[in-house]
Amino acid sequence: MFTLAEVASLSDIQPTYRILKPWWDVFMDYLAVVMLMVAIFAGTMQLTKDQVVCLPVLQSTVNSKVQPDTAGKADFTTVETTTGQEEASMRTVSFAPTVTPDILQSRATSSQYQPTESDQELKKEQKDSSGRKTNLDFQQYVFINQMCYHLALPWYSKYFPYLVLIHTIILIVSSNFWFKYPKTCSKIEHFVSILGKCFESPWTTKALSETACEDSEENKQRLTGAQSLPKYVSTSSDEGSPSASTPMITKSGFKFSADKPMIEIPSVTILDKKDGEQAKALFEKVRKFRAHVEDSDLIYKLYVGQTVIKTVKFIFILCYTANFVNTISFEHICNPKVEHLIGYTQFECTHNMAYMLKKLLISYISLICVYGFICLYTLFWLFRIPLKEYSFEKVREESSFSDIPDVKNDFAFLLHMVDQYDQLYSKRFGVFLSEVSENKLRGISLNHEWTYEKLRQHVSRNAQDKQELHLFMLSGVPDAVFDLTDLDVLKLELIPEAKITAKISQMTNLQELHLYHCPAKVEQTAFSFLRDHLRCLHVKFTDVAEIPAWVYLLKTLRELYLIGNLNSENNKMIGLESLRELRHLKILHVKSNLTKIPPNITDVAPHLTKLVIHNDGTKLVVLNSLKKMTNVAELELQNCELERIPHAIFSLSNLQELDLKSNSIRTIEEIISFQHLKRLTCLKLWHNKIVSIPSSITHIKNLESLYLSNNKLETLPAAVFSLQKLRCLDVSYNSIAVIPVEIGLLQNLQHFHITGNKVDVLPKQLFKCVKLRTLSLGQNCITSIPDKVSQLLQLTYLELKGNCLDRLPATLGQCQLLRKSGLVVEDHLFDTLPSEVKEVLNQDTGIPFANGI
Repeated sequence: MFTLAEVASLSDIQPTYRILKPWWDVFMDYLAVVMLMVAIFAGTMQLTKDQVVCLPVLQSTVNSKVQPDTAGKADFTTVETTTGQEEASMRTVSFAPTVTPDILQSRATSSQYQPTESDQELKKEQKDSSGRKTNLDFQQYVFINQMCYHLALPWYSKYFPYLVLIHTIILIVSSNFWFKYPKTCSKIEHFVSILGKCFESPWTTKALSETACEDSEENKQRLTGAQSLPKYVSTSSDEGSPSASTPMITKSGFKFSADKPMIEIPSVTILDKKDGEQAKALFEKVRKFRAHVEDSDLIYKLYVGQTVIKTVKFIFILCYTANFVNTISFEHICNPKVEHLIGYTQFECTHNMAYMLKKLLISYISLICVYGFICLYTLFWLFRIPLKEYSFEKVREESSFSDIPDVKNDFAFLLHMVDQYDQLYSKRFGVFLSEVSENKLRGISLNHEWTYEKLRQHVSRNAQDKQELHLFMLSGVPDAVFDLTDLDVLKLELIPEAKITAKISQMTNLQELHLYHCPAKVEQTAFSFLRDHLRCLHVKFTDVAEIPAWVYLLKTLRELYLIGNLNSENNKMIGLESLRELRHLKILHVKSNLTKIPPNITDVAPHLTKLVIHNDGTKLVVLNSLKKMTNVAELELQNCELERIPHAIFSLSNLQELDLKSNSIRTIEEIISFQHLKRLTCLKLWHNKIVSIPSSITHIKNLESLYLSNNKLETLPAAVFSLQKLRCLDVSYNSIAVIPVEIGLLQNLQHFHITGNKVDVLPKQLFKCVKLRTLSLGQNCITSIPDKVSQLLQLTYLELKGNCLDRLPATLGQCQLLRKSGLVVEDHLFDTLPSEVKEVLNQDTGIPFANGI
């Protein structure tokens, strides 16, 4: 037999699991312990007490009218008088071989017993008999008792305690199997561990305390009244969150939502660095655990399964126990069929444990009934509500953490079980599911790490000599950033929870803002400041929905750069109609994968003077909407897979600069139509597949800059040199072998680039272009530089590297503005110059370097 402690250990669970034990599980555990005690008590009683006691049933043959009780008493008297054994008379009737059943029965039927001669002779013979006395009569009783225990006693009376023990053990195992099964045990252990840490974390207390403070401050503000806001700005945050998420553009338009002004709340508790790190680790654990547990409902199914098993077990026990409860009785008739040994065929037995076992059985049935009703209630609870869904609605109502997400599957089921223990656990655990809470923690840690002094060290000067700060992959925007009042440019990259507070109004010099994959949120005061002061905005995104809606409300914005995917299936309505509010927008730069120019751009941005579209190689097909952009002066269509110059461009009467870089243009016969563009001064057709320049280029009388580098040109037609206003000509990286002598006609030419061709001789007419400031002749086959190079008195940049030169002309010293920094040649060629020329070239002057590109 098992001891009580050993069997009870089967139901032991770790103390930490108690939070997952609802009241019905606890109650059923106690019921199982009581049933266990009943089984052990009944089993112990059966082992220590006598089992059955049997007496023979005497058959009446002489007088059938005599009652069995009378016969039994007569037999008892007769045997006592005949045996004469004191021990046998004290025990029970003796089975003496000298007295046959017929004699006993005949004697028992006599109503008045009179001694006869035969009786006297019998007594005399017994008195005269001699021999050793034995206790065979006792052995006979033991033998009969044993046989009748197995033959007459019902099996349920014999095995009832053991059945109770087995059933109870099965119920105990069924109740706690979900704590032991490996695939659920690991998740439960992890959940209990995380839940305990979240409950005891100092950050939980701090977050809930700050929430209470915020609620009280908001109540005060409601009483005093809120300041009126413009009609397109709403203070209502998404889902009631204290920090509204950036509103996204929808097909029907968009709604702008600005955050409420930040309220400075005194810190209720001080969160040291160690506590902050632990809290951040907990947030990460909760996130990973949620992703791991929400993908299945194994724990829920296992719990439902074991509850169903217990219910079926209850029904089974109740059904068969009800049938056998009446079999436990005090009296039993036994027919062992050993009359040849004993002389009796039937015995009446008494089961001395029957009364106690029956009482224990009734108690056991009562316990099983209670257990079963609890099982039925558990099933009702399991299927009454969707336990695989859990909403933190109450927590959201009681706190400002309105962004706590609803959870599902096993995660939801575990939280429902915890609620049966104490709902305070879910409230404190919800803090670690809230992004607002996590962002607050990150903000505290961020402000500790990024102080004003550290940020000042990261401020640099950009190419425009402006103070610039670039923050990359931070958890948020440190508060100290807004103390850099002299900052001109602020770049925020990969900061998903960037928040621009009212303190930005201190940055009076800020005019340029970069948001790279950073859907920044702004407070109302901050938005008002940006609307009035921001001039240039760069937004880089993956999906158009990431563009903050407040971007389209910056009325004073002049430059907008949009870099991202605008042509996916989800972004057919890109929402650029919002540009209507950007009344001062002059430059729009779109780097995307457009297949057509959105008509919204031309319809709602009539004030644009510069439009730049950089595609990623996607073919730009529909360009008719360009005709409406009558005010555009600069147009760039780069990497758009254009094969010809779009005809829509010829309608842009105010166009001054056209850039068709990195396309697939092979022929430019349409260039004659540019004669209608009277203001066109710059034409960039570089990085294409152009093989020839048509003579009709002469009709572009006002052309000042022509870029044809990285094409497939082999010759330069004379028509190019009839453009008298041409100041810059770039034909680098082609296959040109000869520079025509007509180049001398370009008296206004200041920049000439022919690097990377096959030129071997420089015509003397080239040096008649006395206004040349930049001359790029590198990577050709030139063998000598004429002395007439000295005529280029304004030359500041001369590239000769990569040719077949043996020496440099000494007349280079007469180029008054040329210095060594502007002379790109091999070192050994520079050493061929006379020392006085070297000395002149090495002189330092204040002349700025310009290459004209």
